[in-house]
Amino acid sequence: MSGLFSLLPPRALIAGYGDIGMRVARLLHDSPCTPHALLRDARRLLQPDVAQRQLHDLDQPQDIGDWPLLFWFAPPSTQDEGDARLRGWLAAQRGRITRIVYISTPAVYGDCQGRWIDEDEALAPRSARGRRRLDAERALLHWQSQGAGEVIILRVPGIYGPGRLPIERLRQGLPIVKPEQSPCSNRIHADDLARAALHAAAYGRAGRAYHVSDGTPSSMADYFIRCAQLLGLPQPPQLDYAQAQAALSPAMWSFMEESRRLKTDRLRSELKFTPRYPDLASGLPSCIQ
Repeated sequence: MSGLFSLLPPRALIAGYGDIGMRVARLLHDSPCTPHALLRDARRLLQPDVAQRQLHDLDQPQDIGDWPLLFWFAPPSTQDEGDARLRGWLAAQRGRITRIVYISTPAVYGDCQGRWIDEDEALAPRSARGRRRLDAERALLHWQSQGAGEVIILRVPGIYGPGRLPIERLRQGLPIVKPEQSPCSNRIHADDLARAALHAAAYGRAGRAYHVSDGTPSSMADYFIRCAQLLGLPQPPQLDYAQAQAALSPAMWSFMEESRRLKTDRLRSELKFTPRYPDLASGLPSCIQ
């Protein structure tokens, strides 16, 4: 990644310093770009980390000054249908932020009935999580239109990786929709997402959205069945579509109501990115630590 590193600024700030943020920081640790992170929990300052960290509550924002690059990985608050957290934070800034890389979701498209779609698909979210992310995208694009800086949007589907497999769900024996009725779903390995975020920072075009997916859709049933096989756990019970609607939680069922296949041409051509794990068959074995 040395060629890519040469295109990055001397420092970058990460807001929403969870699993993906820490993976990005570890990648940057080997580059001339120094990673910094915003933390809410002071106890995390005592833990060893590759990033330079500072306390900052995103819901009680303060001006963080000038930054050449910001990765915004913080989820929206769930108190309303928009992203008040991001909007409030942007309003508090007085410094110059040159470029923001933002993680969104394909839920902004709503249900596409299993069709292959690109980033120009109409935005028609059905779920609350999709509406919140669309609100965030619009807030950022408005911020860009005011000359504040550049925005690159990454629409990211289901993330899997070490420490992210549905082990407890499988142990509990929670049901899934039968494979032949299960909606199409898309995945990306956590390590690939971290790498793609750096590619977006280096090569992304201002105001553009990119699908960050491995390009090999399957189904939610296929994912859970493969995970059970990998972990040596019993196969989850299978229900038909109508039975599953009554048995699954509202949050899980919201994923069942949407089906799409994500094209990744723009990811590969504009961001010059090829996933290390192009499908579940290659990516899942890497998740066993």
